[in-house]
Amino acid sequence: MKNYFPNKSTSTLQKKMLIQPFFVDQKLKSKKIIKGMGSNYSWSQSDIIKGIEGDLKKGIKNFLLFLVPKEKQKLPEDFSFHYEVIRNLKQQFQNDITLLIDTCLCSITPDGHCGISQKKKIDLKQTHYALGLAANTYLEAGADIIAPSDMMKNTTRYLRKIFQENEFINAQIMSYSTKFKSNFYGPFRNAANSSPKGFDRSSYQLSVTNRTKAIESSIINAAQGANYLMVKPGMTSIDLIADIKKETLLPTGAYQVSGEFASLQLLHQNKLGNYQDLLNESLQVFSRAKADFIITYGARDIAKYL
Repeated sequence: MKNYFPNKSTSTLQKKMLIQPFFVDQKLKSKKIIKGMGSNYSWSQSDIIKGIEGDLKKGIKNFLLFLVPKEKQKLPEDFSFHYEVIRNLKQQFQNDITLLIDTCLCSITPDGHCGISQKKKIDLKQTHYALGLAANTYLEAGADIIAPSDMMKNTTRYLRKIFQENEFINAQIMSYSTKFKSNFYGPFRNAANSSPKGFDRSSYQLSVTNRTKAIESSIINAAQGANYLMVKPGMTSIDLIADIKKETLLPTGAYQVSGEFASLQLLHQNKLGNYQDLLNESLQVFSRAKADFIITYGARDIAKYL
């Protein structure tokens, strides 16, 4: 089994560690700038190949895909749009890219929650079933890594079981294993059409005040079959990376989320700092903190300096 993001033996920031997020919005006919996010766009199906080509020329090979369907589904079961985008990208680029697919329901459910809700409560059984359908579809289309971000109880275990039943024995999982309920997700939620309605996500996302549960969450996901672990938001969770690696021995990365990234843009726009210097410093610190991979909206911007 290929190890896409091995445990690092050095604190040096390297291009191969970087993962560039991409949004693909089924409603769009051409790419659309994401407010506050610099060089990041929501892409149409017809534009996405050009976008990937541009980043490949800069040396970026790892991409985390967020797929935004035009129709909401109360009980998600139609992932044909997702299949088509993934298949087309893998047919076009094959092994030149590593394609990670964010696996969640927040862009498809009417209330923007990461699971299927009934009377302001998550129905775990229905949620797992829908996530399993989605993940299997992504693997059939050619996804390299499934990245469940829902933060529901036992999702990793459920997906590993489903993969084995469907003969995806070597399927790889990058779990959003330590993901907090955070105020730093705003620009993302606009791009992904995923702002929660009716109730917040505190019933399934972690509290920023509880360090013990934050580390335990990653330990549990490791035991359930995750190949890679993650802290999110990255900049406010940087103290957890080394401890999670020590406890699990698994490659562990950080997600520099949209609000964190947008803050770098705002500092630059208000002439309070230089964007490239701010970005470089923030990513170097992730590397110093022993992150094995970094998901950042600035991957394409920093690549030429590495």
